[in-house]
Amino acid sequence: MADRPPLPPFTRETAVQKVQAAEDAWNTRDPERVALAYSEDSVWRNRDTFVTGRAAIVELLAAKWARELDYALRKDLWAFDGNRIAVRFQYECHDADGRWWRSYGNELWEFDGHGLMTRREASINDVPIEEHERRIHGPRPESERGLSFPLR
Repeated sequence: MADRPPLPPFTRETAVQKVQAAEDAWNTRDPERVALAYSEDSVWRNRDTFVTGRAAIVELLAAKWARELDYALRKDLWAFDGNRIAVRFQYECHDADGRWWRSYGNELWEFDGHGLMTRREASINDVPIEEHERRIHGPRPESERGLSFPLR
């Protein structure tokens, strides 16, 4: 099995790298690419949905991005210890009817020794916004890397 650096135990620097790599991957909206960061038997709780394994992760993400159009995400490191990382995130998207949403959430991540995520628990709240209220427009520009994203 190939390693997916950075590997635990995480330092502040490597935890920040892992979070940015996740943000970059999710902003591609490519379920197959994103799923490669998770172990074959990874266990997820995403809102009220529970899935296990890469195939189920790909299915969940494909359905997510089919309904969450023009999805753009920001993740920030919250805490880390050993092989675990906690993040807070925000993303914006619109639905098929053109309504815009900002979603706020927290994730708990656990990794194996190869740097693959074996567990992901996500709690997410959605807030309707007007298009002119958007703050997230595509992937994070290089000039904003390493900066925390404001809550409001």
